[in-house]
Amino acid sequence: MTTKKPAEDQSPTPPVALPAAPAASDVALIHGVTSDGEGLRILRARGDRLELGAIRPLREGAPITGEVVTLRPRANFPALCDVETHFKPAEDANDRQVPTPAATVQRTGPAQVATDEYRRNWDAIWSQSASKSKLAN
Repeated sequence: MTTKKPAEDQSPTPPVALPAAPAASDVALIHGVTSDGEGLRILRARGDRLELGAIRPLREGAPITGEVVTLRPRANFPALCDVETHFKPAEDANDRQVPTPAATVQRTGPAQVATDEYRRNWDAIWSQSASKSKLAN
């Protein structure tokens, strides 16, 4: 003869419910300085996601390559900051950030606006062979 355990002992233990965070919680933990020394490395928790990133100060005339945020340190733990988002770039259908042109191509100097026809004419006027003409003026 076998003995059966009561039904309540066979059920799995219910998970312990943790206190729910506010739905709009957005916090960042500062954990270091960037390699160039100009920014801070952060671990950001927003909603149900964790993100690793860096923040840098805004510079006049410099392109914005991500979000514009304000960090408000907490009184009891200054390395933990509440995040306020002021600007968020557009996202594509796959829910990822669309890179800005400045983030994908690093160039120096003025914008490149010359067409192929412009370059051909430039070469015709300013090329070495045109400047060393054998005709006397």
